[in-house]
Amino acid sequence: MARLASFLLLSLLCFFPLCLCDKSYGGKLFPGYYSHSCPQASEIVRSVVAKAVARETRMAASLLRLHFHDCFVQGCDGSLLLDSGGRIVSEKNSNPNSKSARGFDVVDQIKAELERQCPGIVSCADVLTLAARDSSVLTGGPSWVVPLGRRDSRSASLSGSNNNIPAPNNTFSTILSKFNRQGLDVTDLVALSGSHTIGFSRCTSFRQRLYNQSGNGRPDMTLEQSFAANLRQRCPRSGGDQILSVLDIVSAARFDNSYFKNLIENKGLLNSDQVLFSSNEKSRELVKKYAEDQGEFFEQFAESMIKMGNISPLTGSSGEIRKNCRKINS
Repeated sequence: MARLASFLLLSLLCFFPLCLCDKSYGGKLFPGYYSHSCPQASEIVRSVVAKAVARETRMAASLLRLHFHDCFVQGCDGSLLLDSGGRIVSEKNSNPNSKSARGFDVVDQIKAELERQCPGIVSCADVLTLAARDSSVLTGGPSWVVPLGRRDSRSASLSGSNNNIPAPNNTFSTILSKFNRQGLDVTDLVALSGSHTIGFSRCTSFRQRLYNQSGNGRPDMTLEQSFAANLRQRCPRSGGDQILSVLDIVSAARFDNSYFKNLIENKGLLNSDQVLFSSNEKSRELVKKYAEDQGEFFEQFAESMIKMGNISPLTGSSGEIRKNCRKINS
């Protein structure tokens, strides 16, 4: 209760651009950043995201993933949204994003409406951050106060995208190391992984677990056998790379804590999911805690999302406010 009260107090205080918020969020990010220049910004984002999720529930997971993949490369600066052109080599072509990152059209719709109502004011980086929060809420997950004021990068990093974003077949230590490099700890890792309670993954991302986990032609023995048998029916040994399976077999369209219950039953889809329970004592205890207490998970997820959203933002005169999220201003 004490931690919850502290978190709520900080959230309330950060509705106002006080020094406390600047210090807490590291820079000049605060929730009221657009209160005078574009007071309708959050509602514009929420409205477009709500329509997109109503059309396709999967879009909520896709928008959350965009925010995560953006923040882990150069910080939360909208670099992921840039198309290749001129000196820009797009992060969309990286191994973690190619043929899987989606939702760019929804971001385009949001940005177009923001430019119509508040031209040149709201950054693409902030659009991603707000859309991630709204995606959680619209699927039944937690809400949080979003510090704003990020600016957009004028560069992208294909190598950063390939190297910084955890891969589905990474070991626990590799995944945690990649989180640590972003200033995130094991609690953030487990809580943020809980976003896999919604959405899908491609066959190519978990095939190794089904047929050749350790390079010896044998499956991952930590995978529950009946679950593995069902997955093999959908994901063949070769071909079918783009075939989708749900990340949470219990409630793939609802943001809840069933993801953690699945891990305890050895029914995590990705290796990067299951190692949270099988490979580390501290992460295992966190999985158990969140499986038992959805409120605890929601509270920590919100805190960790705020923390991730504050990774190396561009503020002040750094970067720019793009008119089109897909290209830098000329």
